[in-house]
Amino acid sequence: MQLEHFNYDNKIVRNFAVATIVWGLVGMSVGLLVAVQLIWPEMNFLTQYTTFGRVRPVHTNAVIFAFVGNGIFMGVYYSMQRVLKTRMFSDVLSKIHFWGWQLIIVAAATTLPLGLTTSHEYAEMEWPIDIAIAVIWVTFGINMFGTIIKRRERHMYVAVWFYIATFVTVAVLHIVNSIQLPVGLWKSIYVYAGVQDALVQWWYGHNAVAFFLTTPYLGMMYYFLPKMANRPVYSYKLSILHFWSLIFIYIWAGPHHLLYTSLPGWVQSLGVVFSIMLIAPSWGGMVNGLLTLRGAWDKVRTEPMLKFMVVALTAYGMATFEGPMLSLKQVNAIAHFTDWIVAHVHVGALGWNGFMTFAILYYLIPKIYKTPLYSKKLANTHFWIGTLGILFYAIPMYWAAVVQGLMWKEFTPEGVLKYPNFLATTLEILPMHMMRAIGGALYLAGVIMMTYNLIKTMKAGKLVADEPAEAPAMEVVVVKEPTHRRLERKPMLFMVLALIAILIGGIVEMIPTFTISSNIPKIASVKPYTALELQGRDLYIREGCVNCHTQTIRPFRSETARYGEYSKAGEFVYDHPFLWGSKRTGPDLHRIGGKYPNKWHFDHMLDPTITSPGSIMPAYPWLIDQQLDNSMLQAKMKGMRTVGVPYSQEEIDNALADADKQAATIAKDLKDNQVTIESDREIIALIAYLQRLGTDIKAEKKTEATPSGQE
Repeated sequence: MQLEHFNYDNKIVRNFAVATIVWGLVGMSVGLLVAVQLIWPEMNFLTQYTTFGRVRPVHTNAVIFAFVGNGIFMGVYYSMQRVLKTRMFSDVLSKIHFWGWQLIIVAAATTLPLGLTTSHEYAEMEWPIDIAIAVIWVTFGINMFGTIIKRRERHMYVAVWFYIATFVTVAVLHIVNSIQLPVGLWKSIYVYAGVQDALVQWWYGHNAVAFFLTTPYLGMMYYFLPKMANRPVYSYKLSILHFWSLIFIYIWAGPHHLLYTSLPGWVQSLGVVFSIMLIAPSWGGMVNGLLTLRGAWDKVRTEPMLKFMVVALTAYGMATFEGPMLSLKQVNAIAHFTDWIVAHVHVGALGWNGFMTFAILYYLIPKIYKTPLYSKKLANTHFWIGTLGILFYAIPMYWAAVVQGLMWKEFTPEGVLKYPNFLATTLEILPMHMMRAIGGALYLAGVIMMTYNLIKTMKAGKLVADEPAEAPAMEVVVVKEPTHRRLERKPMLFMVLALIAILIGGIVEMIPTFTISSNIPKIASVKPYTALELQGRDLYIREGCVNCHTQTIRPFRSETARYGEYSKAGEFVYDHPFLWGSKRTGPDLHRIGGKYPNKWHFDHMLDPTITSPGSIMPAYPWLIDQQLDNSMLQAKMKGMRTVGVPYSQEEIDNALADADKQAATIAKDLKDNQVTIESDREIIALIAYLQRLGTDIKAEKKTEATPSGQE
């Protein structure tokens, strides 16, 4: 059989590998800063660009899309060429993909600290960047499918299945979650509101974890683990079952992030059921990986990259057991909004994504530079210090979560909250947060070791940019094959079937929620925000307050006693976007309106320790100094009307005058309480918004929490 000669493109692999290392160092360094800010608030540096609320999304996006994203492309470009026996479809598209992705990362790292954010978790970038992401993702897809079509290998290997599912699902997730109405170059309004927006966001958020942080890494596991161990994958049949059941089931589980909220109960129940079912395919992948190492455990002891792989698979198994467990309502009632969620996410991120990325880097760099790894001893040290870092990170967070969950719910024998002041819990868990920061520092130290090790490896060798290869041309042979083997020869049909598998769950959950009006009942007393309140809400979003404060009270005795009446679906119908939050570093704010005087809010933003001694919340003095920008106010109100908020033309025309009038009232009240401030300052608009929260419905006032105990 005649062999065809061609070259693998290792230069694009090297580029993505270097980007992975660089952005990993950046993202993890910012993560360490964020961890330290939750211990010593002075580490917010008293500037509006470095507060926790603005820096935290920089960390999450840098780690997910910059570190892990580049790691995915590194692994995909290397493995795909070799399992398909061909060079990538287009060198030009590869370069556009690489540089386009890096520019997107730089744009996100620039705009997020400036407060240009949509507030949707893991999707905070504004609409111009969203469009750029879509364009570059499609570029990647064209390059990938072009490569598959011109392959020399007749059947698509299992790794390619996962890459196909990743491409189509991430495209769907990004498009659906990014449907916004632009009202300015860096300002947009989500088309969805309230409960519907929450469902779309966590359908996206959960499945971003599934199809960006999981399926491409499973594909890479199926390629790199057998290569590292020099053994075949344990079970081909298990890989088929693992793939199809995983992509079908995963897409249904998003609503488990919204248990006990005002999301319709049937959607919550579907999320729970499919979350429990998800254990089987997830553990099927872990078992298939670990059993591939049968007979290779001596090699695991000597090869640091295999050690990283074993811990990565173990962390994947732990995280995919823990996720379904957290979806059980009894567990969720205690764990949700606590540091348990932080621990859960980081076991997956640090253990699964981080360690597998390190393993692949240790495998790849020597291969494409044709030289041995500079130091296995240093790589082993990285492994142990990284593992220790994960333990120091996760265990204190689990401990803190139990403390939080129990303290929030504890009552005295007299039937009143034992810890009515939220701050008591915050102060109690500070030692655990310190240990978490130590764990993060250890993990980062390991990455710095790896960087040094790989730089020395690169310097010792020379990049084989165009690696010679040969393979026979793919022949069209008509033979009787099992159904799935036939499917592996048809990439476009495979893509369509994968698309259908992931669409079913989303359609079943979303269409009734969006089309059946009784699912989101209206409340007559709920009105749109005034012009000034709308401006204040945008300031709340700009400052990233949603990263620490929730705005949804669950129907628990402990929560209604501490915060007030539980939240109703109809209260959020004009919220574009929803601001329910996912973590309580500070107390819930849904019923904060009218609870404290305007001066309390002024003092609280000027210096939180005035009202809450010991608070770890940063100060916001610039809100008092900066003039409110009303230049886009009417455009925003017009946009809101377009997406369904019933602003009249008269309200839009009089927006500036109405905002000035309400601001003057608040400024006068502050002056009456010995605070002299111009009515056109940003703090006035924020106070207007906070004083509005939760006041549209009448409910019995709860008075057990005192002002001095709130953050």
